[in-house]
Amino acid sequence: MTRGARLEGGVNLIRNFFHFVFPTATLLALTLTTQAQVKVIFDHNPNATATGAFKFKNVPSPAKDDAAAKAKLLLVEGEADGNGADVSTLTDGALPTEEDQPAANFFWNAGTGGGRLQMDLGSLIQIAQVNTYSWHPNTRGPQVYRLWASDGAAVNFNSAPKAIDPATCGWKLITVVDTRSKDGDDGGQFGVSITDARGSLGKFRYLLFDCYVTETADEFGNTFYSDIDAVARK
Repeated sequence: MTRGARLEGGVNLIRNFFHFVFPTATLLALTLTTQAQVKVIFDHNPNATATGAFKFKNVPSPAKDDAAAKAKLLLVEGEADGNGADVSTLTDGALPTEEDQPAANFFWNAGTGGGRLQMDLGSLIQIAQVNTYSWHPNTRGPQVYRLWASDGAAVNFNSAPKAIDPATCGWKLITVVDTRSKDGDDGGQFGVSITDARGSLGKFRYLLFDCYVTETADEFGNTFYSDIDAVARK
């Protein structure tokens, strides 16, 4: 086994282990973000009612003219699955029209523990919302990730933190997202909206999505991400 393969295996073991401790981390993060006035809401459209319109009760539908439309995306950690689209599909305004459409979604390679995706907005922006969307008929539907943000001003800023704690190199943890249900009935569409009671999550240039698998019972726990929006404060 090569050194690279051993390293990848170690990283995946760590990421898969995090799957089991995530509920505790979620509770802690929610406590912290409540104090910071960050609010996470998510909606779920079951398979029977999900459509290509991505209409939700409380979460706005994906936008085509948000700040993320011109952002640059970088796969910081993990491997994209060759059966899916590349990261550009997350901001190109196009959406999947069917519940199981790999070519219209981005997802990490089967058998891996997820990865990190960086979004560069190009300049400092007061961010009002970060919204994420996914669609799959079973366990690849839910979303499990940590959202980090940075203005890039820290002396030790690392724009692509791989296998290190982003908090140590100029990143701020915004919140933790986990849309999995207790009963495991997770097929369908998910829309997540991250906002702040003050009207802005902060003034940032970079966003970092630290994504994890939804389950480890098989190799197919990586979420089918359909779209990511970053909405500037007006």
